[in-house]
Amino acid sequence: MLGLRQNLAQFILLVAVNALVGGTLGQERTVLPLLAADAFHLDLYTSALTYILAFGLSKAVMNYFAGTLSDRFGRKPVLVAGWLAAIPVPLMLIFGPAWAWIVAANVLLGISQGLTWSTTVVMKMDLVGPSRRGLAMGLNEAAGYLGVAVTALATGYLASAYGLRPAPFLLGGAFIAVGLSLSVLTVRETRHHALLEAQTHVDTHSHAHGGLTNRQVFTLTSFRDRSLSAVSQAGMVNNLNDGLAWGLFPVLFAASGLGLEQIGILAAAYPAVWGAGQLVTGAASDRWGRKGLIVAGMLVQAAGLATVAASHSFWPWLAAAVLLGLGTAMVYPTLLAAIGDVAHPAWRARAVGVYRLWRDSGFAVGALLSGLLADLYGIAVAVAAVAALTAASGLVVAFRMPGRNGASGGTRPV
Repeated sequence: MLGLRQNLAQFILLVAVNALVGGTLGQERTVLPLLAADAFHLDLYTSALTYILAFGLSKAVMNYFAGTLSDRFGRKPVLVAGWLAAIPVPLMLIFGPAWAWIVAANVLLGISQGLTWSTTVVMKMDLVGPSRRGLAMGLNEAAGYLGVAVTALATGYLASAYGLRPAPFLLGGAFIAVGLSLSVLTVRETRHHALLEAQTHVDTHSHAHGGLTNRQVFTLTSFRDRSLSAVSQAGMVNNLNDGLAWGLFPVLFAASGLGLEQIGILAAAYPAVWGAGQLVTGAASDRWGRKGLIVAGMLVQAAGLATVAASHSFWPWLAAAVLLGLGTAMVYPTLLAAIGDVAHPAWRARAVGVYRLWRDSGFAVGALLSGLLADLYGIAVAVAAVAALTAASGLVVAFRMPGRNGASGGTRPV
């Protein structure tokens, strides 16, 4: 049976699991950029950002395979496999004697995040059906990024009190143990819910029927469908600026004389507002439509990034982090819900995988672009350039995505 109320217990369990997925990622947000400089003496920003490049590429690829594998073998086995891939990560971060170990740990972390986070997204879509999709995505992403925020704040305090290693990464190890246990023992398969929805699904246009091949799903999501392609590019740019914030913001703050506790607050504020805001924005997109929130959210993100580039002290940076988090909250669950609006239930998991492939490749593009610009012109110029790119992405959605949800008024390919 479809519906949030009918599947509330499993839905809440999956929200908790995704909070742990976010916490596993959050163990790095405050500490790792500082570890690159202090423990491994990496001077160039492009060298320090190699771990984000490794993470982004591996996560992007696994997002794609997560959708394909969950359609073939079921959702739960993919979720469990993702947790198993994360087991070595805290140990490698704690004991790694060379930077190559840290990069390798982030390859595994990307694999884990691609499998676990993608699967929790698809499972929640399976459970709630079409009417509450925005709410479901808001709750899912809120849990994940509040997990990131709380862990980023906690690891900042742990690093300040006990050093950069090992204390902050012990928290990540605990999250992995609990997440794996819950996924094995209590999470139930949801693929049959998607098959049930497919029986009554109405195609948004003739090219979005249920019998598409993997190649057709990829090309439709990436290029041919006006809504799906607009959403995919916006997701990519969103995570491009998140990769910038992850890799360079702590370095910028430290260079301006902020202490570890203040850096931890700034590193946590952005995902905290992002996470909490999605409790409202996901449901709002069900009522107000997807397109307006996506466009406005990209422009608010651009304003936050521009404020970071122009500022030099804690309080303006805190205001910028709030703006960046608010804009991302407007965009993040709405993009996922828009994919679900157009995609047929028979290949929705694969469409989500393709979207998340493009979206999380933004981490890699952001690491390369922002690192190169920072090396050549300084961090402020890199942040300003990404702000302009983010604003341009919002305009692409405004002009390319039809209707208010992307599915209304037809979504004819071009």
